[in-house]
Amino acid sequence: MSINLAVFASGSGTTLQAIIDSIESKKLDAKISVVISNKPDAYALQRAQKAGIPTYVISSKGKENIDNELFECLKNYEIDLIVLAGYLRMIGDKLLANYRIINTHPSLLPKFGGKGMHGMNVHQAVIDSKEKISGVTVHFVNNEYDRGNIIRQVEVEVLPDDDAETLSARVQVAEKIQLVQVLQDFSEGKI
Repeated sequence: MSINLAVFASGSGTTLQAIIDSIESKKLDAKISVVISNKPDAYALQRAQKAGIPTYVISSKGKENIDNELFECLKNYEIDLIVLAGYLRMIGDKLLANYRIINTHPSLLPKFGGKGMHGMNVHQAVIDSKEKISGVTVHFVNNEYDRGNIIRQVEVEVLPDDDAETLSARVQVAEKIQLVQVLQDFSEGKI
């Protein structure tokens, strides 16, 4: 059963591109119905447009207004699942009450999660803490940053000569693989 996705992104859209590529190569039985961003200059929007996927840029300010705007936008699509792919805003209660929403996080939660812990901030914190293992967490989204129920985690070794950039590169590869596998599990009714 194919699933209809809404993908929320704030940045370059490399995770979005991994989903698009997996759908095009038939590794993932899904359709991206809309890509939504809070940043009009997010490269993710260009990736979506290139793939012929409708895009939407949030115009409201304030969490409750954004929540209402997104809810109204999503009513135009039959969305089975929302995927946060580098989306850097808290999700509002109306969306949480009406949609299943998942996120990827570049560490093994609950370590290195929470407000402000995204991107290179996470990888630098892992390096600074002298961790031997980092990884990826795919989790459901709730009303607390990085506190939703964990769907899947995969470990990524921290190498002795790693810095935030080299660790990030390896974690991002694992993150994209895990997310596509989780999405396929959704499409097969396993989650």
